[in-house]
Amino acid sequence: MITPQNVVRHELIGLKVRVSRSLNPAQTGISGLIVDESRNMLVIDTICGVKKIQKKYAAFDLRLPDDTLVRVDGSVLVMRPENRISMRNKNLR
Repeated sequence: MITPQNVVRHELIGLKVRVSRSLNPAQTGISGLIVDESRNMLVIDTICGVKKIQKKYAAFDLRLPDDTLVRVDGSVLVMRPENRISMRNKNLR
């Protein structure tokens, strides 16, 4: 079960997301559904089409399945999703 404490170790695809902060001001406020993830990017399906956001330079508000809102700094997410999911908690910042 995804909780605010372990969200970084879970699959992000399928979660609702909003870019709460970004070095690129045009990306701040983008919201939608995460449809893909790579080492450095989140791919978000928005009303205006698909947007790619670099994880390292942004912070994300993730809406969990139980409707909890969690803010995650993108720099914590920068790694291949399969490696991040299998990491132990102590290895995450």
